[in-house]
Amino acid sequence: MPKIKLTFWKTVLIVILIPGVYSLIYRLTHGLGQSTNLNDEFPWGLWVGFKLFSVALAGGGFTLAAVVYIFNLNRYRPVLRAMILTAFLGYSMFIASLILDLGRPLRIWHPIIMWNHRSVMFEIAWCVMLYTTVLLLEFLPVVLERLGWKRQLAWMHTIMIPLVIAGVILSTLHQSSLGSLYLIVPGKLYPLWYSSLEPVFFFISAICAGLAMTIFESWHADKSFQQRVKLPLLTGLGRVLAVVLSFYLSLRAVDLARRQAFHLLLQRRPETYLFSLEILLLLVPMFLLFRRRVHTNRTALYFCSVLTLLGIVANRMNVAITGMLASSGNKYFPKWTEISITLAIIASGFLVFALAVKYLPIFGSMPSRQPVAEPETARGQLPELSHVES
Repeated sequence: MPKIKLTFWKTVLIVILIPGVYSLIYRLTHGLGQSTNLNDEFPWGLWVGFKLFSVALAGGGFTLAAVVYIFNLNRYRPVLRAMILTAFLGYSMFIASLILDLGRPLRIWHPIIMWNHRSVMFEIAWCVMLYTTVLLLEFLPVVLERLGWKRQLAWMHTIMIPLVIAGVILSTLHQSSLGSLYLIVPGKLYPLWYSSLEPVFFFISAICAGLAMTIFESWHADKSFQQRVKLPLLTGLGRVLAVVLSFYLSLRAVDLARRQAFHLLLQRRPETYLFSLEILLLLVPMFLLFRRRVHTNRTALYFCSVLTLLGIVANRMNVAITGMLASSGNKYFPKWTEISITLAIIASGFLVFALAVKYLPIFGSMPSRQPVAEPETARGQLPELSHVES
């Protein structure tokens, strides 16, 4: 029987998962009141903010799928599978945290048969179910290629474009609908975040998160599995991310000016400081990514992707928690069980992604590249994909 080598990251995974499993059981057996610091005045907390971010990771999935399959920009194909997998895991984590956040989790199936056409939550529920199914079908060719089922792989390729179009429509509706949720609380969400453009902000920031996550994953795939993505491809993603970030931040600034809300930045409040942190985390990578020496360097690109992801996390947590606390008259900090369950869900996502990269052709063909000393721009040439996928 082969020995299992206990590495640092495996140890971290175990340390996170053990209390996470205990907290999960405790949540399901004792209810929300016992396992969280939520109450009737402030019923949405950490898990809502986490759901908003995990879905934002899917932004790269529908963006790159449209770029490759609809606009035929095949140079981004090597990272497409990784991004579709990330989107699928993001939506899976969304569903997991949603089940935990429901007062009666066993009733999660109700939107399937109990239709309320006027509810934003009803539209979100159906978009999540449908788009998760679409992502599963988009990822299926990876499994078929690993199994060597060429006929089924060719058949899936013939329906891929309709699937991608459906995925783009569903994800666009869902991302914007999440922002629409907060349009119904004009007196509760703090004015720095409350805006009629919130659905647009959620959609654009999801694209930023998806692009940043692609760069983030590519860096870790190279370090852990020697699956190196070509630098010019990452450079292109970095340039696009810089443009989208600049558009997003400019739109936020114009919106603050339109609503005459800039004076709120002069007030000494927790909302002011956390809003400034959120914007700063996005401004820094935006400026850096316009510099040639940054977007042509893998480590610098990785650093910018981390800052961008942290900025999107800050935005989602600010909208879900910071911006709602003052109006509720409550103080809220997640209970340790909320934190441990959240960390366990994230760790599970990383574990599934790592196993997929190891055993499935996520970044190309199955044989891994042996690292050799080559110039940065020439290293890591991926083998050509099969004729079915080209």
